[in-house]
Amino acid sequence: MAGQKAEDEGKEDRVHLRRSISLVPAVSFIVGTMVGSGIFIAPKGVHINTGSVGLSLLIWALCGLLSTFGALCYAELGTSFKKSGAHYTYLLETLGPLPAFLRLWSEFIFIRPAVTAYIALAFGHYVVEPFFTPCPAPLPLIKLTSFLGLTFLVAVNCWSVSLASRTQVFLLIIKLFALVLIIVPGIMALAKGRTENFQNFFNSEQLTLTKLPLAFYSGLYAYSGWFALNFVTEEVINPKRHVKLGKKKKDLTELSHQFLPL
Repeated sequence: MAGQKAEDEGKEDRVHLRRSISLVPAVSFIVGTMVGSGIFIAPKGVHINTGSVGLSLLIWALCGLLSTFGALCYAELGTSFKKSGAHYTYLLETLGPLPAFLRLWSEFIFIRPAVTAYIALAFGHYVVEPFFTPCPAPLPLIKLTSFLGLTFLVAVNCWSVSLASRTQVFLLIIKLFALVLIIVPGIMALAKGRTENFQNFFNSEQLTLTKLPLAFYSGLYAYSGWFALNFVTEEVINPKRHVKLGKKKKDLTELSHQFLPL
């Protein structure tokens, strides 16, 4: 009894992340990460490297299929390893500290700074350019706006996880509204018979094997973000609550092959 009590006290005193992310912020965290700057920029890269609308749609479908497989794998890993960290944690638990360190090092030095700069510059372009259309926006002003936006998000995440969650939900609503402004006029144009862009739907003359990987790269970048929630698994409030079979609750590990942790 004394040993059990000491063990329980040790668990209570252990440093851990505070669970402050509820269901809606968790879902918006995934959706908001996937629906980011990539969906507004990547279509150009896909179309240029395929040369036709039909092949572009095919690339988008294949990229979506590959991303679905990746998300299902991470659903399995997220229910098997209940720690935050995603890539680093899974490599650490399976292959050891060296591969995990190398992955974390490359993420910290190369991958994440490049992606963050890309997203910040896209934000700066979309915020500044409407005020200077049809003239090009000043590049220093774009960089300054990008820096201020990035600084604001860093400050929000450092200040409060709950505030960052609410900010994520708010930004998700704005991005979805922007997509609606793009999709609805496009559907209206198709309904009016404006189908000139669909002429020669599958034009394989401009497609080369050297451009195909670039098209896939642009498409997969737009889909990236399905692994985002696994980075903060320990901060999700009561993750077992959402893992049910009918009305009967079961242990999280028993359903690791079926459900994504939320």
